[in-house]
Amino acid sequence: MKYMLLIYSPENAWIPEEWKQCVETSMQICEEMAAKGQLLSAAPLHPVATATTVRVRDGKQYITAGPFAETTEQLGGYYLIDVENLDEAIAIASRLPPALKGTVEIRPLLKLDGLPAEKHKTESTNTENSLKKFMFLCYDDEEAWRKAGEQAHHAAMQEAVALTKRLDGLGQYVSASPLHPVATATSIRVRNGQRIVTDGPFAETSEVMGGYYLIMAKDTSEAVEIAAEHSGARVGAVEVREVFDLTPLAVRGSPAPA
Repeated sequence: MKYMLLIYSPENAWIPEEWKQCVETSMQICEEMAAKGQLLSAAPLHPVATATTVRVRDGKQYITAGPFAETTEQLGGYYLIDVENLDEAIAIASRLPPALKGTVEIRPLLKLDGLPAEKHKTESTNTENSLKKFMFLCYDDEEAWRKAGEQAHHAAMQEAVALTKRLDGLGQYVSASPLHPVATATSIRVRNGQRIVTDGPFAETSEVMGGYYLIMAKDTSEAVEIAAEHSGARVGAVEVREVFDLTPLAVRGSPAPA
């Protein structure tokens, strides 16, 4: 079963010594998961101040600087993992350093037929061609889709698949997936050595994260243009965040997946 681990914590939560330990521990966990074939992808995101949020209403684009939601704990990174069940995902999330000061939200990925093959292990080729990796955080109003009906939702999903195929043809596609409804979310915190597991998402909002894209683009402007084509931007919002390239960072011992 594939899961997305969303890493939320205050961006100023770590003093330098703690951050160094966080980096080392995160790298070790990634190496262990990779050896077991459990790790699909993981990376920190650029600071939330660099986020751009895209909405489309009646054919008009509304582009705003900043994240989808202003919260004390901000999304700082992600892990995409493939494990047997939720219990294994919870065990991994509980070991991640940000669970000590923030929250790790676990969301199961929803299988969607027609998506191109994932390119997690080959996107470095595009990086060498001066393309950067971006993540689209797709926030949906689940109630609005329920009111729109199954046919409208299915049509939107097929639009999303068509976009991934176009990006794949351009060599800009890495990965994408819808998530199971937010009711399936599990949030993990570790406080004073005790693991706290709660049903539900990190934050209760009317628009909830319904899926993600990982794409390659030359810059933020191009990534925003692509995000505006996503069908979900017409009902919800798409937050665009640049992803750190971990290849040189790992060599220098700089920030790893938070």
